[in-house]
Amino acid sequence: MHHRLRIADTELLLLPERAIYWPEQRALLVADLHLGKSGHFQKHGIPISGEVHFRDLDVLGTLLQTHSVERLIFLGDLFHSSYNQEWEIFADFMAEFDCRKELIVGNHDRLIAKHYHSAGLEVYRDSLRLGAFELRHEPLADDEFVHDAYVLCGHIHPGVRLQGAGKQRLRLPCFHFMERQAVLPAFGQFTGLAICYPEENDKVFVIAEGEVIEIS
Repeated sequence: MHHRLRIADTELLLLPERAIYWPEQRALLVADLHLGKSGHFQKHGIPISGEVHFRDLDVLGTLLQTHSVERLIFLGDLFHSSYNQEWEIFADFMAEFDCRKELIVGNHDRLIAKHYHSAGLEVYRDSLRLGAFELRHEPLADDEFVHDAYVLCGHIHPGVRLQGAGKQRLRLPCFHFMERQAVLPAFGQFTGLAICYPEENDKVFVIAEGEVIEIS
């Protein structure tokens, strides 16, 4: 079940599929899909199945169909490394959906322009200002804020470590909302987690068993 959040005078839906839906813009925001990672490992002799990426695309396709998505915006690290055949699978997948497709380039996005064009992507090299938000890949440091826009970004793959009464420990992905910016969880399943340490006024929404739950 999603969590409805109002931030910067704007309503956002935090989705358990690790994405944000912005109803006013009919926009789906997705960070750190890291497609092509299995192909990258295979190229280096490590036998990783590409099925994980098919599952990610299945989830993405369901979100595009379930919500009235007119803009699909990737907040960087869409593709993990240099070109491989998994990009062609993604380009064919993108052709099935009639919406605006946009990419804010992340540190792993190294493909040449023709490949992005083949998937119908508009590309932004730094950031995209949209409504009350600045959409970008990497978070800003405190001294890098030069305007009043609230930042939505990725890159970090935020997660939390929880401990139950029986001393069992879980590491779970989360949305981390701070005073001036928020970091989305990595959408891709074949990614790690970076444990975040929220400050007093931060809000953290953990994703567990198909729900988005506020824990701080």
